[in-house]
Amino acid sequence: MNNDYLDPINAEGMPHRADATFAMEFLLAAKSGVRNCAFALTETVSPEAREVVRRQLREALRLHEDISRLMTERGWLRAYDVGEQLELDLNAADTTLKIAEMKLFPDDTSRLGTFATPNK
Repeated sequence: MNNDYLDPINAEGMPHRADATFAMEFLLAAKSGVRNCAFALTETVSPEAREVVRRQLREALRLHEDISRLMTERGWLRAYDVGEQLELDLNAADTTLKIAEMKLFPDDTSRLGTFATPNK
């Protein structure tokens, strides 16, 4: 990756990386849903309400399982190999730092003369 954000070489692999990032965000949201349902279950008194929350918890667990399975199949999550997961995370962090270091905006942001303006 070079410092020219317009260079197409910098876009190489980005759709795959974006998909992995979106999937991880979805997985974290699903995990939060599982946690919230489990917490709600401990706070619920009514038997009818407890059954509703149990169903929601089972669905949240299924969703989390489906997302993690998809991520594992695609190579975006290495839950059973800490070394490989660390490598994936370090690679993602390195890419993030490289993107953050790119000069995305010009030093001169003046728009004077860019638009047609009447003379005063």
